[in-house]
Amino acid sequence: MSYRHLLLASVAFGVALSDQAIAQDLPAPSDAAGASEDTIIVTARRREESVQEVPLVVNAVGAEDIEKLNLRDGTDVQSLVPGLQLRNEANGIGASGQLRGVQYDINASAGPTVAFYLNDAPIDAGSVLQAMYDIGQVEVLRGPQGTLRGTATPSGSITFTTRKPDLYQAGGTMIGTLTDTGLHNLNGAINVPMIEGILGVRVAGLTQRSNANRVRSIDDDADLDKPYADTDSIRAIATLQPTDWLKLEGMYQVIDREARFYDQYASYSLANPSAPESAVLIRPKDRRSIQETARTVEQKFEVYNWRAEVRYAGQALIYQGSRSNLRFHSIGNQDFANFLQGQDIFQDTNTRSKLTSHEIRLQSEVRVFGMFDYVLGYYRTRQNAPTALTTQTPVLLPPFLGGSVVAIAETPIGTTGITRETAFFGNITAHIGDRTQVSVGLRQIDLESPARFLTIGANDIPTGPAVNDEKLIYTASIQHNFTPDLMVYASTGTSRRAGPSIVNPSLTVLSPLLQSFITLPSEDSESYEVGIKSSWLNNRLIFNLTGFYQKFDNYPYKISTPIYYQGFTFNGTSLVPTVANSAQFGAAVPVKVKGIEAEVDFKVTPNFRIGAIAAYSDGKIKNGLIPCDDLNGDGVPDLTSAAPTLDQLQAAYGGDFIGACNVTQRSSLQSPFNATIQAEYNFPLSGSVDAFARGLANYYGSSKVEPTNAFDDLGSYGLLNLYAGLRDPDGAWELNFYAKNVFDTVKVTRFDPPASTSYQELAPPTFQSTVGKSFTSTYSIIQITPPREFGISLRLSFGSR
Repeated sequence: MSYRHLLLASVAFGVALSDQAIAQDLPAPSDAAGASEDTIIVTARRREESVQEVPLVVNAVGAEDIEKLNLRDGTDVQSLVPGLQLRNEANGIGASGQLRGVQYDINASAGPTVAFYLNDAPIDAGSVLQAMYDIGQVEVLRGPQGTLRGTATPSGSITFTTRKPDLYQAGGTMIGTLTDTGLHNLNGAINVPMIEGILGVRVAGLTQRSNANRVRSIDDDADLDKPYADTDSIRAIATLQPTDWLKLEGMYQVIDREARFYDQYASYSLANPSAPESAVLIRPKDRRSIQETARTVEQKFEVYNWRAEVRYAGQALIYQGSRSNLRFHSIGNQDFANFLQGQDIFQDTNTRSKLTSHEIRLQSEVRVFGMFDYVLGYYRTRQNAPTALTTQTPVLLPPFLGGSVVAIAETPIGTTGITRETAFFGNITAHIGDRTQVSVGLRQIDLESPARFLTIGANDIPTGPAVNDEKLIYTASIQHNFTPDLMVYASTGTSRRAGPSIVNPSLTVLSPLLQSFITLPSEDSESYEVGIKSSWLNNRLIFNLTGFYQKFDNYPYKISTPIYYQGFTFNGTSLVPTVANSAQFGAAVPVKVKGIEAEVDFKVTPNFRIGAIAAYSDGKIKNGLIPCDDLNGDGVPDLTSAAPTLDQLQAAYGGDFIGACNVTQRSSLQSPFNATIQAEYNFPLSGSVDAFARGLANYYGSSKVEPTNAFDDLGSYGLLNLYAGLRDPDGAWELNFYAKNVFDTVKVTRFDPPASTSYQELAPPTFQSTVGKSFTSTYSIIQITPPREFGISLRLSFGSR
């Protein structure tokens, strides 16, 4: 591909220059010029300051951490930030993040609980949770956001900041990685000051090849091609600063990804011993699938990002604009139970998403009246994400006539999703003396979205009303420094998310109860937090502790395990009732979250450092009515091991078409407790070579996972990564050998109920109509921990890097 060729050419140029640069022993300036080696600089409050001075929890992952721990994907950041969960959806459509004890599922169509930014501009999660390269820093902020910039979210925000052009010094970096799992990754960057001190350009790129999830099929009729995931990307950034008061910046980035992989399965009897045994036992460590045809995914992410800064009299006027385009095409096997031997049914999905944002901020750089810092801003965004898909439904003869497939009914479906948001926000901080700060922020939200329709053939079926949601939210904090090294703070804030309309293509006929599970009211939340930040032993020891409480009204909880209900499918001539199975339902429920977060970092000696971060979040749904399997009508979710018949569904649910249960359960699928320990020891071998050893340990406490599934509970476990190698003391090169998941720990992080396939059966005696049925497998779709990986990486750098 052209991206790959350009990257290889750039790297060749970089290597050619690196020999000369190293020979000249050029110094490598810090990314945060002027900061001490042990000071982490963040921009959480729209100005550069030490992370220890910010009255909220900020976890910063720097470029050095990303490179030395071989973090290749945006989702890898979660390994350094306990309580943070990042994921790309298995079907390739979308990505998401969650913090502080509440689950977020992008398929709920709700606004995110955690906002994502690329170079200070809002962006969809899928565009940044891909291959990661040439990143300067990642900042994770916890708690309500929205009165300082961008979008309003209740749980936090994550900002990915790329390395920017150096206007004075040329430089570059090349990093190559090879692993025993079949992955090879090559990325690099070149920095060129076109006009010294005025115009600089930085070009970076990546090419990566891997074996995807390495899952193979056990079916003799399956195609034998290997699973794969290929990614190519290029990014170009230009900075123009003709005067001290004017700075312009522009960026273009494109990521192309193609993948082919199977869903992973395991025998359900391993989770539920009373379930029927499988013909072939599949264990989680086998990494096998029962599908005959793999899923194929094609993705293209384009991002345009532009910025202008004007400074005058200690004030800054900043305009930040962004445009991102997503193209997605997936063909997924819908015969989840492998019911049709030698033949498959598919869903062909095409999505085109466009997100445009504009933000103008006026903010102080010098305190007004020697006392006040402020930010005033206007924000506007528009997103359009139409989706066109075609689903296939098999039509079979009755078993007494052989049960063969006589037709495949194809249903074209289209959805639209336009959202517009306009907001005004402001925040002011009063510095009372040298030790106390009081901050107050407001944001007025105005969100609009037209009525939503599901287009099936020539029919438009309403799925959600028009939205015009307005709300004033706030944040407030107070902090006091008892000493320069000891700060205590308290904060509070509110947030708002407009009610979502969940898309479920099988819901062509709705009951009031069904409607309530796909069209949800707006969510309101309020948060309270207290914390302490401290430095000891001349800044060698850092200790921070935070406690928080958050309350949600109408939290849009989405079920994650499919349930059975009466749906209606198009058989080619009419809509007919069928046994349907889907997780595309939600419920507006009350949620309360309590949590504690702690951080310790100790530089024991100049050569040895160890740190730990821990997070505990206990989120509970209190007496919430959710969709469920409840065929016996007792209001408690059933444990299903086989699909019910259509007669059973109609007898149990009648005109409601679906079951409902009142529950008190956890609001998140992940473990309430997570912790990370990181350590590094280095020592000189000579005047030109240092040796190092690093370790990264992650601990995950026990979890109920899906609360309504009694057989997917997950016990506590840990993962250990080890690194060792050699490097240049000045950072010109580094050779790194590593092992991830050293003990090859295999844990099932998700164990679904038995997979099923829905179909239509011709009904005698006329065979002019059909009846909906479902086949249940003895296997379940699962998710497991990443496999053990041995790898080697080499970095070469010169000049400004």
